[in-house]
Amino acid sequence: MKQFRTLFIALALIIGATAFTNAQSKVAHIATQDLVQALPEYKGAMDQLQKLEKTYDAEIKDMLSEAQSTMQRYEAEANTKSEEENQKRATELQAAQRRIQEHSAKARQDLQKKETDLLRPVLEKVRTAIQKVARAKGYDYVLDSTTGTGVLLADGYDLMPDVKKELGL
Repeated sequence: MKQFRTLFIALALIIGATAFTNAQSKVAHIATQDLVQALPEYKGAMDQLQKLEKTYDAEIKDMLSEAQSTMQRYEAEANTKSEEENQKRATELQAAQRRIQEHSAKARQDLQKKETDLLRPVLEKVRTAIQKVARAKGYDYVLDSTTGTGVLLADGYDLMPDVKKELGL
């Protein structure tokens, strides 16, 4: 009976150790932001966004300068116009200011939408490559080690070289 109990305890320890070993997950890390920024597609997307942003900036500056010149002209002519005419002009200037603000807000929204549209395929490409390399190397989890993402210490396996090779960088 004592041998049976010893054998049972030994068997339980072996099964427990095996289960513990199998339960441990392999974890790697990669700085995804650095990887994304290294892609030519990202650089092209950023160039497109900068061009669009410059276009919107130019439009807004033109609208502002036009509104300022109109305001200066109205101020210079204020003494020669009636109170009713001056009120009408003030309302007109307020409407111009509102249009400028609306155009600026729409430009910001358009830029954000364009950024999302341009970066979605780049991010998907990176995610797919990371997933493919991680699975091929047998990793269960991949942490993002980009500064500020919550990973304080990344001494484990860095997937960056393997993923860059997968992406042809």
